[in-house]
Amino acid sequence: MLTVHINGFDCAYDVRGEGTPLLLLHGGMGIGADWRHVFPTDPDGYQAIVPDLRGHGRSSNPAGTFTFRQCAEDVLALADHLGVDTFDAIGMSMGAKTLLHVATQQPRRVGAMVLVSATPRFPDSVRPMMAAFTPAMFDALPAAEQDALRARHVRGDDQIRALHAMMGSFATSFDDMAFTAGTLATITARTLVVHGDRDALYPIESAVELYRGIPQSALWVVPHGGHGPIFGPQSGAFREQALSFLRATSLTK
Repeated sequence: MLTVHINGFDCAYDVRGEGTPLLLLHGGMGIGADWRHVFPTDPDGYQAIVPDLRGHGRSSNPAGTFTFRQCAEDVLALADHLGVDTFDAIGMSMGAKTLLHVATQQPRRVGAMVLVSATPRFPDSVRPMMAAFTPAMFDALPAAEQDALRARHVRGDDQIRALHAMMGSFATSFDDMAFTAGTLATITARTLVVHGDRDALYPIESAVELYRGIPQSALWVVPHGGHGPIFGPQSGAFREQALSFLRATSLTK
């Protein structure tokens, strides 16, 4: 794994393969290596760019704060560092919300993208669940769960406590995820919105709102899918659908 200092933090990332640049952005409290559960081998015809997002995995976060807007700026800075002008992208939850900012901050940079378990804003129903995340939550976990987190986030226990605090901070965040029909309409990337019909965090209406707001978009509702319906037995269908969509040359809506 490589590391570059951008935007005031050390960003760890992998670059693999040759072809169209493909950004793979993991979910909250995840790491870039999680994508191996979805793509055991890198997709043919793509150069996979797989970062650990700010504060996750091997990446640092000296500022101690996290916003999706800032994370999008980090992703764009990484692309600039690699000399990548335009790219395709897949984002899961946190990664998908980051891509919404990327695609509205610099629309021309994204050719096509897949948004998994995204939302234009945090619904009130999820805020109590977010508020339950505190730094002390880590210390209360069983030892085996603590060790599993340490194996993924390698900068020490304070890093993991900071990630719990990050998740908790979303409960009182209102301006970072605040996409309207007007802002979604500025997205020029062909977009596949993927959402589980049993997502416990974001209702299916969130996905429908994204589909209706993004001009060149398609919607795939995964039957019996929860939050992040791309792992385990659902990974094969996701790979097929996502890569087929990314490789398409046009979309009529």
